[in-house]
Amino acid sequence: MKKIQMGPRKLMVPRPAMLVGAIVNGKPNFITIGGGGLADGEPPMISLPIRHHQYTLQGILENRAFSINYPSVEQVKETDFCGMVSGRNVDKVAVCKFNIFYGKVGKAPLIEQCPVNLECTLMHTLNLGSHMLVIGQVEECHVNEDCLTDGKPDARKINAMVFDIEQGLYLAIGGIVAEAFSAGKELKG
Repeated sequence: MKKIQMGPRKLMVPRPAMLVGAIVNGKPNFITIGGGGLADGEPPMISLPIRHHQYTLQGILENRAFSINYPSVEQVKETDFCGMVSGRNVDKVAVCKFNIFYGKVGKAPLIEQCPVNLECTLMHTLNLGSHMLVIGQVEECHVNEDCLTDGKPDARKINAMVFDIEQGLYLAIGGIVAEAFSAGKELKG
């Protein structure tokens, strides 16, 4: 198959759709991030690219804490809305009717309606130019009980979304392709 050169792009497949939360000026606020990912495994750390002018970034830097809330496909309207408007002008919590709770970090607002929530403390920032790379250590994970299988989070039950930046779409995660650490055994020889 012929490859087409497209130059440098923000292409990463898949990109998780996340609602990142912080306390800004004494109130919880959330921004939609269509990207970011695992930065380290031990201890678990998450990296997020956030534009410098974003209101939520102000709260992350002030409080040195933030949350990552993975919405299900049923929360696509709220997810999209939080990426369309600024918390400087709109109370996103009120408009989206988010029920907020706090965990052990204390300064990281969590959205009860999201099936998965991560509490993070800010570990590092790196100015990359158009974005600030924010790296947070995961201090606690909260997962809805009905999203577990055999006591472990089950992506099929979480029903999270991914963001296709090239097409401007939110997509659902598909079905099982193969069992990990098993499908490649026949190639090991």
